[in-house]
Amino acid sequence: MSFADVGEIAFANGPPWARRFSGLARVSIIVGLFAAYFATCSVYTVIIATNFQQVIEFYTGDDEATSGERIRLYIAALMIPLVLISWVPNLKKLAPISMVANAFMGVGLLITFYYLSIDLPSVAERAYVAPFEAMPQFFSITIFAMEAIGVVMPLENAMKTPQHFIGICGVLNQGMGGVTMIYIFLGFLGYLKYGAETKGSITLNLPIEDYAAQAVKILVGLAVFCTYGLQYFVCLEIVWNSLKDRFQKNSALAEYVVRTILTVAAVLLAVAVPTIGPFLGLIGALCFSLLGLIIPVFIEFVTYWEKGFGPGNWIVWKNILVLICGFLALVFGSYTSLLEIINVKDLPSPLETFTNESSLLGNETMTHLNATLQQLGEVVNSTLEAAVDKLT
Repeated sequence: MSFADVGEIAFANGPPWARRFSGLARVSIIVGLFAAYFATCSVYTVIIATNFQQVIEFYTGDDEATSGERIRLYIAALMIPLVLISWVPNLKKLAPISMVANAFMGVGLLITFYYLSIDLPSVAERAYVAPFEAMPQFFSITIFAMEAIGVVMPLENAMKTPQHFIGICGVLNQGMGGVTMIYIFLGFLGYLKYGAETKGSITLNLPIEDYAAQAVKILVGLAVFCTYGLQYFVCLEIVWNSLKDRFQKNSALAEYVVRTILTVAAVLLAVAVPTIGPFLGLIGALCFSLLGLIIPVFIEFVTYWEKGFGPGNWIVWKNILVLICGFLALVFGSYTSLLEIINVKDLPSPLETFTNESSLLGNETMTHLNATLQQLGEVVNSTLEAAVDKLT
């Protein structure tokens, strides 16, 4: 069963007062999953573009002070490659691409750890605890990084022996334990090395003049690009399952049109919000806190309502604590992340970015890039128009 199935069935078979909310539970989970993974696709686009931008502009000699103004052009340039990877038909075809991504990310991590482990300052030079106002966004980004509610249950369902998935030494704990240790180690060394100058993606702090650091940025950018399809597939499955019954005649063509529209929309969202840290925090606070903390608590409540909540009602107390954490992350994390997104400094509006030629197209590289983007946009528009005409 999917996450939405679990939520609907739990409420439908729960106490009488909860059964009327079974449909609402299903819709809430589906909408939350779509919003979370659609926004994740957008922030992946920003990460890819930012890593590539640093390497490209090191060789083109563009002014680093105005790099924030040009990031939207690099994001838009990814539209066609992302559309192509979104056309990969199924998860089975995506598996080899994911293996390549894992190899790229592994090599990139090893080189990154090397850079973070040399010339380290004393721990005494760093603040041990961050200011309290930074805590909500920290928890939100942590939830984003650790949460995988959209893929955990499908993974368990696909296993030959699902009973090995949970448990103290189960697949889930083993995998998440390793990932958590990497996060802790990377986060500690990254902050110790760069302090308050640590950026939203640690690879952006590496010295751009070194060939090895350039390789890391390219490898990480390619790895995120290759894993884009996995995050995107969750969004596609939700949207296409709700539309496919309407396109029985030309279902294959309609599906590719939907794939293209979703990818273009994700890129446009990234163009509108070309930041990493605040964007990650908003996704974690608004979407994953609901999906990973708040909704599972209500599912567990209705599941054990008639069975009992254990000795001393420990399930109730545990869930109250989880709810408090979830609502704090939801409210304060969303608030602080939205403030940071709104108050992004030195970043013009998307319209200004693409029309202000004096600031963005001052060299031949940007002129060619803009011309290429216009041509690619015309190709996408003509393809979509032809597809819509055929469907209608």
